[in-house]
Amino acid sequence: MKRLLIFIASLFSANVSSQTEFDLDKVLKMERRDMIVMEIDTYLNKKCEYGEKIDRLNESQKILLIAENLEREINNGGFHQFYWNSSGDYANETVDALIKIGANKTAEIVKKANSEFKNGTVPKDRAERQNELELIEEKAEENWNKCDSRFYEYQDNLTELLIAFVIKNKSDFEK
Repeated sequence: MKRLLIFIASLFSANVSSQTEFDLDKVLKMERRDMIVMEIDTYLNKKCEYGEKIDRLNESQKILLIAENLEREINNGGFHQFYWNSSGDYANETVDALIKIGANKTAEIVKKANSEFKNGTVPKDRAERQNELELIEEKAEENWNKCDSRFYEYQDNLTELLIAFVIKNKSDFEK
């Protein structure tokens, strides 16, 4: 009986670990292009505990995570939400991440939105950033609304740019 229980437990354990392994090749073959990015993003978020331990990611993985955090936040509540939430911790790095994937028009939009902060630098510390947000939001609202609208035009195809970036740096995403 003990052997049977050990055997069943080992089967369960093997099944669970196979389900949690990330198979990039399988993900890249998904039919829906947006799901490819979302699957990679989900994997990276789990790996770095939703940005809390971003140092667990290599440079390419950070770029994808930062760019995808921007898109998710803007689509859910605009630039104000992006800055208010933990994604705003990387607001300054977001411009560089977008440039590295070739999303230059989107990078300009983020730069314009970031310009509302003192010296165009968004505080990395969330509490400090939220305090500054409360001071500037009324003045910044018009600019951020325009930036939101420009973002929604998708002058850069972020999904395709991110997929191309992953393929170009494939070995960085298999780790």
